[in-house]
Amino acid sequence: MRRSIATVCLSGTLEDKLEAAAQAGFDEVELFEPDLIASALCPEEVREHAAELGLTIGLYQPFRDFEAVPEAQLRDNLRRAEHKFAVMQRLGADRMLVCSSVSGDAVDEDGLAAAQLRTLAEDAADHGIRIAYEALAWGRHIRDYERAWRIVEAADHPALGICLDSFHILSRGTDPAGIRQVPGEKIFHVQLADAPHLVMDVLQWSRHYRCFPGQGGFDLPTFVQHVCATGYAGPLSLEVFNDVFRQADPRRMAVDAMRSLLLLEEASGITALPTAQPLRGYAFVELAVAAEAAAPVERLLVSMGFRHAGQHRSKPVQLWRHGDTRILVNHDDNGGKPGPRVAAIGVESAAPIRSAERAQRLLAPPLARDRGPGEAELSAIAAPDGTAVFFCRTDDSDAGAWLGDFLTAGPPGGGVSADVTGIDHVALSQPFDFFDEAALFYRSVLGLELQTADELATPDGLVRSRAARAADGDVRFALSVPLVGTDGFDLQHVALASDDVLATAQAMRARGVPLLKIPDNYYDDLRARTHLGPETLERMRDLRVLYDATDDGELFHVYTEMVGPGLCLELLERRGGYDGYGAANSPVRIAAQRAAGRAAARA
Repeated sequence: MRRSIATVCLSGTLEDKLEAAAQAGFDEVELFEPDLIASALCPEEVREHAAELGLTIGLYQPFRDFEAVPEAQLRDNLRRAEHKFAVMQRLGADRMLVCSSVSGDAVDEDGLAAAQLRTLAEDAADHGIRIAYEALAWGRHIRDYERAWRIVEAADHPALGICLDSFHILSRGTDPAGIRQVPGEKIFHVQLADAPHLVMDVLQWSRHYRCFPGQGGFDLPTFVQHVCATGYAGPLSLEVFNDVFRQADPRRMAVDAMRSLLLLEEASGITALPTAQPLRGYAFVELAVAAEAAAPVERLLVSMGFRHAGQHRSKPVQLWRHGDTRILVNHDDNGGKPGPRVAAIGVESAAPIRSAERAQRLLAPPLARDRGPGEAELSAIAAPDGTAVFFCRTDDSDAGAWLGDFLTAGPPGGGVSADVTGIDHVALSQPFDFFDEAALFYRSVLGLELQTADELATPDGLVRSRAARAADGDVRFALSVPLVGTDGFDLQHVALASDDVLATAQAMRARGVPLLKIPDNYYDDLRARTHLGPETLERMRDLRVLYDATDDGELFHVYTEMVGPGLCLELLERRGGYDGYGAANSPVRIAAQRAAGRAAARA
């Protein structure tokens, strides 16, 4: 199937949108009329520019408030349509989208609607144009695709068909299975959009909160399967109205759109991609910090039981180990930003080469790496926020050779009672307009499952968080973003797992690990709302340990003080089937971090 995107999905001028769509690999575009009206290019120049980029203009939209109107208004509507047909011929577009009327002048009479749409189709056919009739979810009378199809069927004209829009169908809770009853040749266009499940006016929901497939809560694979079952052979087109997307870089958004469409095609059985490989945990997490600012990071690692176990042969990168838990410290100033920050993550893949092939097919940008003689060749890609993701297989003699790039500096380390057992998850804050893109990236490229999103009130304002995890939980990412765009929220942490976090925290405090101070009010509240015993509560208060519980289990976790402006380490213990991240404690934790930062600044 051809792949299409509506220009309304992207920001910028019409030229910017066309170039972004072409670079992302789309075959055609839906031209949103306001984009043409605002363009300095005439229709012939738009057509020529699109052709130079390898694009066709497949559909012109929208044409509103046409059908089931009084005769005088019909004449005005037909005159208006004649003008649009002339513009479409200059553009080379052969389909026009007609939305079901929202006009107060429209009457609830299907026969009249069918007759007037037939007249429109007759005029369109004279220009070599077809009409795709779409039921808007908020149409005055016509709101569902089944009724729209009955009207089109009654009109019985070869130049009149329907447009199926996943948002208008699924937002109303309509069963899409009836699509299978529509002949494929009468489906003239298919528009795809996902959306989070929200309780609000459907028009506002549509205009501001649509997203690309895989970023919301709709069952789009089943929807597409119903469409394909009809024999439909036209394009699959993305039509997304989203306030954030329309102010983001159009090239990034076009790539994200194509990635979402490829993932949807895979889930629908249309396209075969290299299979997402099982992930078996973390090979390493790399922290980037300027050499002059590295001492606090290294002191923290030493006090937590890590040992300097290796120095890279050709790069200013140190290997620190606590048993099989590895943290790399890269003395990189990041163009004048001293850090520290999470710069790279190595995941253990069952087949690193296949993981890299899937990433490439899903348009993940590869990262070029300088390699010295005899150094390991690792596949690396860039996540949307710039974090590098490496595919490793440390237990394999070839793919695990990356450890051989480090000159041995000492034993693995790990002398703390109740040792760190591994990396549980990595928490990454995202730039304001990267959040949905990042979630889709980790879901599609790494094959992770997205977990429920949370909204939290913190001292930095409302923060949205969402986690992505491997099916077995061995690899987890916790993503966060402010709900109102700001550069002030930039917190990251690496969460280390323990079998007994209370014992680990006690041992580490004895070794000088600075644990984040939590207010006494928090523990007074725990006493009131939990059944934790008084001795346990007092020990938790003393060690600054936080607590969360679900029906499935419990979480005990503790944070170090910040090391640098935006990074800390977390120690956690999951009990039972607890599968969350202690999101309920985030406001308390962030407030404590901000308070500690202010105190340090005063000092």
